[in-house]
Amino acid sequence: MIKILNSANITKEEILCRVETPANVDGAVEEVLANVKANGDRALLEYTKKFDGAELERIEVTDAEMLEALATVDEKFVKILKQAAENIKNFHSRQVRGDFVTNDRPGVVLGQRVIPLARVGLYVPGGTASYPSTVLMNCIPAKLAGVGEIVMATPPKNDGKIPAEILAAASVAGVDRIFKMGGAQAVAAMAYGTESVPAVDKIVGPGNIFVATAKSKVRGIVDIDMIAGPSEILVVADEKSDPELVAADMLSQAEHDKLAASILITNSEALANAVSAELEKQIAELPRQEIARTSIDDHGRIIITDSIEKAVEISNLIAPEHLELCVDKPFDILSLVKNAGSVFLGRNTPESVGDYYAGTNHTLPTSGTARFSSPLSVDDFVKTTQFIYYSDDALKADGEGIAYFAEKEGLSAHARAVTKRMAK
Repeated sequence: MIKILNSANITKEEILCRVETPANVDGAVEEVLANVKANGDRALLEYTKKFDGAELERIEVTDAEMLEALATVDEKFVKILKQAAENIKNFHSRQVRGDFVTNDRPGVVLGQRVIPLARVGLYVPGGTASYPSTVLMNCIPAKLAGVGEIVMATPPKNDGKIPAEILAAASVAGVDRIFKMGGAQAVAAMAYGTESVPAVDKIVGPGNIFVATAKSKVRGIVDIDMIAGPSEILVVADEKSDPELVAADMLSQAEHDKLAASILITNSEALANAVSAELEKQIAELPRQEIARTSIDDHGRIIITDSIEKAVEISNLIAPEHLELCVDKPFDILSLVKNAGSVFLGRNTPESVGDYYAGTNHTLPTSGTARFSSPLSVDDFVKTTQFIYYSDDALKADGEGIAYFAEKEGLSAHARAVTKRMAK
């Protein structure tokens, strides 16, 4: 049963309740990374047999496999995928930014170029569930950014096939190449490259603790989007909220993972008790009830406060991945929210609409990192470079100041690079 706490006598540790990385993960991941780096495809095939139960002859999905899978996906789902993709594209297209050039001073030109990454690796989890939504959320912003090639990695089923829905989403989103590999070994392959898998410039996409740890260890060899922890939802709800709906929203994240955290903060003790009872009722109805039960019992909690404003204050301390504001006038308190990955406003906006369809991104900062990081966006798939031009007259006008500045730092050669030109 979920814990019910009162904000008046709760500790910061009880509020945050962070999940720590098991100590045995680091060593296991380092071994996988080293093996793939040294042995390439052979290591990938061995790990796929060991962890996924699939014996593969080749790692990359063929055109024939893609066509076979697409023929099995029902038309209704493809139609929904296409509409979701359009919504995501419409939202993220507003994030695209261009170059700029300034010429505010005579003889001086400054500017910035926005350059798309050449190749990006997209990790799509498998295992207990299939996530075609992750394909759309990660690939579409990359396409809008102008990334040259998008490589996708996702673990196969034990028959050696990728779920047809995943391949359908890849087709709709425009993924260029798809590889049957999962876990830390997939991260290693995309970071280092193998005989079959090209090395990428950046790896994006969520995964389990082994994937997250692998991403953290290859950062610097490649860029990564973020180190994603277990999924989180925080619901701020007042006394008018429907306990059945609040419980349903909390369970939408609890079913993800036994380590997922579902939190309710409310100013109503009656709602707190009603939601607790609803959780018990609804968990029993879920196909993934074992996962949801562990998540709610171990990492779920309800916090009772004296006001909705106090609830938002506590939410800012937690900095949740998903934040629902289940109140009558959510826009009135939106400005109070300082730390959250994505905010869902009102009583008719469950987190699910953002996961699949609305158009905002569902790859979000977790584990409190919303204090300083942002949802995945087009900006994640570009880099900037700047340029400077000085004419002879412009350098003579600014040169004395530049040289003086350099001498103050004790860097005479820097100063001489300017003064020698001024003397010509």
